[in-house]
Amino acid sequence: MALSRKKKIIIAVSAVVVLALVVIISVFATRKDEAEVTTVKLEVRPELRSTVTASGEVRPIRYIKLTSEIAGRILEIFVNPGDQVTKNQPLVRIDPTQLQSSQEAQFAATQASLSDVQSSRNAVASAQQGLAVTEASVAAARQQVIAQQTAVDRAMIDVNTAQRELKRSTELIEKGVASRFDYDAARDRYEQTKVALDTARANLEAQKLAVKEAQERANQQKTAVTEAQNGVKTSEARANQQQAFLRGQSSQREKATQYSPLNGVIADIPTRVGEYAVSALSSTPLMTIADMSTIIVQVNVDETEIANVEVGELAKVKVDALGDKELNAVVTMKNPLAIAKSDTTGGLNTRVNVQEAKEFMVTLELKDLTDDVRAKLRPGMSSTATITTKTKNNVIAVPLQAIVEKTPPQASPGPSIASSAPTPLSEKPKEQKGVYLLDKNNKVKFVEVTTGITGESDIEITSGLQAGAEVVTGPSRVLKTLKDGASVKRQSKASLNANAGGGS
Repeated sequence: MALSRKKKIIIAVSAVVVLALVVIISVFATRKDEAEVTTVKLEVRPELRSTVTASGEVRPIRYIKLTSEIAGRILEIFVNPGDQVTKNQPLVRIDPTQLQSSQEAQFAATQASLSDVQSSRNAVASAQQGLAVTEASVAAARQQVIAQQTAVDRAMIDVNTAQRELKRSTELIEKGVASRFDYDAARDRYEQTKVALDTARANLEAQKLAVKEAQERANQQKTAVTEAQNGVKTSEARANQQQAFLRGQSSQREKATQYSPLNGVIADIPTRVGEYAVSALSSTPLMTIADMSTIIVQVNVDETEIANVEVGELAKVKVDALGDKELNAVVTMKNPLAIAKSDTTGGLNTRVNVQEAKEFMVTLELKDLTDDVRAKLRPGMSSTATITTKTKNNVIAVPLQAIVEKTPPQASPGPSIASSAPTPLSEKPKEQKGVYLLDKNNKVKFVEVTTGITGESDIEITSGLQAGAEVVTGPSRVLKTLKDGASVKRQSKASLNANAGGGS
C-alpha cells in the first residue's frame, strides 16, 4: 500500500528531528567527557635542593666497657643506667680486704729489704776503713824499704873504705913501714863493714817481704770492699723490687674503686652488688659508658641513592624523642661495603650473592648542639636524616607528578631512499620524558624536556620549558591517558576539594 504524501513528510521530519537530537546528544556527551586536570604556572624558583632521606639511630662517638682489674666481691655501685658521669667520678667499689692484707705484707717485706741495704752500706764503710789502714801500712813498709836501701848503700861505702885501708896497710907492712897492729886493725875494720853490709842487705830483703805482705793485705781489703759494694747493689736491687711490688699492691688496692675514664652516660650495668668480679683472662664487665662528647647518627641509605651522598655534605636530623626539632649535621663517613636489609649478623660472607635490596651505612656528626639537647640524647634513639646532596638557585621546576614518560610514535613503513641499519628486535625504543602544556584553547600539547636535580616534591627542568608556561600536573590517571591536542578543562575548586577529601 503506497504511503500518502502527508505521511512521507511526517516521516522525513521525524528523521531530521531524530538526527538533530543525536547530534545534540553527541555534542553534550563530548563536552561531558572532557578530562578535568589540575595545572600549575611555572615560575623561577630562588632555590631547589636535592636531598636523600634515610633513617637510623643516635650513637656515641665510642663505647667504653669498664672492666674489673682486680678480683673481689662488688660492695657498691654508685650510678644507675642513664646517669650522666664526669671524668674521675667514682662508679664501683670492690671489697679491698684481701688487697689491703697483701699490701701490708709487701710493706713489711719492703722495710726488711731497706734494712738489708743499710747493713750492706755499713759493711762497705767498714771495708773501706780497713782498706785505708792496709794502704797506710803498705806506704809505711815502702818507706822502710827506702830507709833500708839507704843503710845498704852506706854499708857498701863503709866496705869500700875499709877495703882500701886494708890494701894500703898491706902495702905498708910489706914495705916495713907500718906495724902489724895497724894491719890487724884495718883488717878488723874491713871484716866489720862486710858484716854490717850483709846485715843491711838482710834487713832490706825482710822489709821488701813486709811490703809484699802489706800489699797482699791491701788487695784482700779491696776485694772485701768490692764484695761489700756488690752486696749493696744486690740489696738495693732487692729493695727496688720490693718497692715495685709495693707500688703494684698499692695500685691494685686503689683499683678497688673504679672511676670514670671520661665524661659520658652510663649505657648499661650488667653486674649487681654482691656478685664476684673476676679479673685476668676473663675480666668482668662492670658497666658500659658512652662517650657523648661527640654524638653521631648512623643511617642506612638505599643503594640507588648512595652515589649522591658525599662526605662533607650538610644534613638535617630529626630525633623521634625530640619531636619536630631539626638538628644540624654533616656527613663524616660513607661505608663502602653494602649490607642487605635482612642482614642482622654482619660480615662479608653474608653479603655476597644476596638477591635483595642493599643499603650503605652513612655516619653523620651532629653540630651546634645546646647543652639541654645534648643532655636529652641517648644512644639508640631513632632518627631520620635529610642529607642535602645538591643545591641550585634560580631554576625552573615542575611537580614530580607532572613528568610523563611515553613511547615516541613509530614511523610508518614505506620505501626509503637511503638504507639504514635495521633496529634489533630486542632493543626497545627510548621513551620520551616530557610534560603536557595547556594553551589558551584548553588543549594540551606534549613537550619533551630535560630534567636536572630532584627536590622533595619538584624536579628541575634544564631545557624545554620557559617561565610562565602552564603545565598539567594531574590527576595521574588522566595524565596516563592524555593525547597530544586533546581538549581538557581545569578542575573546579569544588572538584579539587572533593578529591582532596576523598582521595584519588
